[in-house]
This record gives sequence, C-alpha cells and structure tokens, in this order.
Amino acid sequence: MRIDILTLFPEMFAPLKESIIKRAVEDEKVEINIINIRDFATPPHYKCDDEPFGGGAGMVMMCEPLFKAIESVMTPDSKIIYMSPRGKVFNQKYAEDLSKHTHLILICGHYEGIDQRVIDYFHIEELSIGDYVLTGGELPAMVVADSVIRLLPNVINDDSKAEESFTNGLLEYNQYTRPADYRGMKVPDVLLSGNHKKIAKYRKDESIKITRKNRPDLLK
Repeated sequence: MRIDILTLFPEMFAPLKESIIKRAVEDEKVEINIINIRDFATPPHYKCDDEPFGGGAGMVMMCEPLFKAIESVMTPDSKIIYMSPRGKVFNQKYAEDLSKHTHLILICGHYEGIDQRVIDYFHIEELSIGDYVLTGGELPAMVVADSVIRLLPNVINDDSKAEESFTNGLLEYNQYTRPADYRGMKVPDVLLSGNHKKIAKYRKDESIKITRKNRPDLLK
C-alpha cells in the first residue's frame, strides 16, 4: 500500500517514523509520503489560504495548491479522503475497508477547511474521527494511517487482530501479565488454570461486561 498525506505542516508526522509503522515501512509493507501543499503554491509568498466568499470568520484553503498537490500523486487507483469533522465517522470497519485499497491520499485541512470545488472535482470522501473539532487534519490523518497500516498483511500478528476491540462487535477483555500477584492484586485464577475452554468463556463474559459498561450502543 502507498499512503500520500497532503499537509501544510509536514513536520507533525514524526510519529509515523516510529514503532510498528516504522517497521512496516522498512519491510516495504507500506510506503508513506508526506507532501507539503505549500510546495504547489505560487511564489514568492506560497499563499495557501484566503478569506471565504460571503464573509465569515477564518480562512479557507485555496483551490490551486490543493489541485496541483493532488494531481502530483493521484493515480487511477487512488482513494482520496479529506479529514473533516463533517465527514462520516471513522470506525474499525471503515479501517478494514480502507486497508483493501492500494493507494490512499489523505488531505489535512486547516482553518475553516478547503474550497468545496476541490472536494467536488475529485469526488473526495470526507472522514471524521469523532464528534469534536481539532486545529487541523494532521492528527486525524495519523490516526487513520496507523489504524489502516496495522491491518495490512504481516504488519502485526493475525492472532493479535482476531480478538481485539470491535473485531467481533465487542470491546476487548482485560489483559494481565507477570507477576501473578502484585501488591496483593491477583490475576484471576481462571487465567492461570491452563483450561483454554474456561479461559475463552471468561474472556467472552468479560468482553460483554466491559462493552455493556463503556459502549452499550454496541450491544444493540
């Protein structure tokens, strides 16, 4: 997979050079390119935003730099996404769908957003990571990239993905490791029993309990 991220602030993407994502890039499971939108603006000022027609607060990202930036990386296989609080809400199923694409273009908005003509012309899909507003699309783009990359084949162990939150419609059960007794807090006996059938039932019951407490909407 190839992921091109279009942004005004490329220096914000250092986290994508660490940990599991770093290994995925090194192992050539994914190619990540951070594209500076300002490189496609007109010199000498490289202006990328202007006042909105019709008035109102804030600034809007301009057509020309975005058109040129998108066209510089777009292919017939590109799935283009604009990170926007007014978009569809991102979830695990959405991440799974995106992981099947070979090329993603993620556009990071700023200020009051981007000129609507960019969205209309390229048939861009708008995507939100939750019902709140951030200062820009860089953090959401990293969230989407991370959640998609970890789903690619051989990036992480398939067994790790099989029972994690949302995979089966439930939140994940509690996890424990050594020591079995720490400051008087003991690991549940069933997890030390070696009885895999009982362990599986315990974990399923715990998943339901945690989901009912934290996300009862998932049980409907």
